Amino acid sequence: MKILLLEDDTLLGECARVGLAQRDFLVDWVTEIRSARRMMQGNEYASMLMDLSLPDGDGLAFLRELRDAGNAIPVIIITARYEVEERVKGLEYGADDYLTKPYSLDELAARLRAVLRRREGRASNILECGGIRMDPLSMSTSIDGKKIDLSPMEFRLLRAFLQQAGKIQTRDNLLQALCGDGTEEVASNLLDVHIHHLRKKLGSERIKTVRGLGYMFMRED
Repeated sequence: MKILLLEDDTLLGECARVGLAQRDFLVDWVTEIRSARRMMQGNEYASMLMDLSLPDGDGLAFLRELRDAGNAIPVIIITARYEVEERVKGLEYGADDYLTKPYSLDELAARLRAVLRRREGRASNILECGGIRMDPLSMSTSIDGKKIDLSPMEFRLLRAFLQQAGKIQTRDNLLQALCGDGTEEVASNLLDVHIHHLRKKLGSERIKTVRGLGYMFMRED
């Protein structure tokens, strides 16, 4: 899933980008509010991680701007501001969670997953669609109760499909789900190969090719 990180500290930003990528998040990292606005115009993000003290403005003001415009993207504030009043203000302005620096990358990833589960109306990490049940924590997958074996890349690809079941996903987004930030280094047919493998294991009708746009995992529930 794709995350927007708004953080002007280069060391923290790079650590968060790499660390979250290792935990299967796709991260676009920007250091200024103006860049975040531009990125949000051309991308659909599952969540945003936002620092408050930024070179071109205050993060809380930007958060309020988003909420006043009706943008409901889940936002986790990550900041060195420890005061209770600041945390309360951030939550009242529309933040979904608040994490103070320094933070654990494992905790940040867990909070991201929790925020996304709440927004999707799920109580656990389990992903289910049309008889398919996936547990990302144990990396197990079953169809109608029967376990199926997936390679690591097949697992990542299916997880990306299940997280956006019923929605069109572009080839670029799916390639990023497979390979993280190294998509420019892989063969262009890698996605086609793994989609072919998934269709053989799940049934060819589950993954629909949407000509000129990408692919869609069909919902059956």
